[in-house]
Amino acid sequence: MTDYETIRVDQEGQVDWLTLDRPDALNSINLTMVTELRDYFFGLAEDTSRRIVVMRGEGRAFSAGLDIKETAGNDADAPVGRGWGFQGYLADVYIAMRRCPQPIISLVHGAACGGGFAFALASDIRIAADTAKMNAAFIRIGLSACDMGVSYFLPRLVGTSIASELMLTGRFIHAERALATGLVSEVVAEGALADAARPYIDEMLTTSPMGLRMTKEGLTMAIDANGLEQAMAIENRNQILCSRSKDFREGMSAFLEKRKPDFVDA
Repeated sequence: MTDYETIRVDQEGQVDWLTLDRPDALNSINLTMVTELRDYFFGLAEDTSRRIVVMRGEGRAFSAGLDIKETAGNDADAPVGRGWGFQGYLADVYIAMRRCPQPIISLVHGAACGGGFAFALASDIRIAADTAKMNAAFIRIGLSACDMGVSYFLPRLVGTSIASELMLTGRFIHAERALATGLVSEVVAEGALADAARPYIDEMLTTSPMGLRMTKEGLTMAIDANGLEQAMAIENRNQILCSRSKDFREGMSAFLEKRKPDFVDA
């Protein structure tokens, strides 16, 4: 798929700026958006030319979550994801975000609710505007707050106590508290979000492509590891693979020669 209706992908060198582009609907999630996000994120696994993804929302919000008016009652007509109809079809997006080797930076402004909140949680780095407010909105409409990976991501990011508070009540967490709890890396003015992302991008682009990919993979697997030895087994495997690359030899030479390395992803 090359032409998208509900998302926009602007390429800037090796960085994709992915914009949720339904501003009149507060970037709420409809079937078309799910299909397009699945296509985009699953495709990243096979595209080593893309090194970083910056995810953001057009207009007044990051994403207000599921477009209830458009999707209500249409589950029978939706594609089947993992045998669970539209539920599984959408859930695959968050799995694809974690599977893709590219780090994802989310720039959150305005509302990030329900599935939109989960987009931010499934990212690797979150930067919030001072206007940001996020919640597990599912529980406010008669559903469980355990949806779209929120029950997995949120306690790992902020701890069980705060995750329980937010999920059992559906209350919003605003930018400053999100910063205090470690949910986001920093809070900036809304107009400064893109500029705030650039230092992260620039520093990641100084790393070797394989090293960056292996770090995302290793960190993700270590979080789920049963203990130290399992986590170290992944570390050992990844370091051996990286140490056999041309980029490792280039990195060592550049360090010794006190120059900038020229990595070629080989």
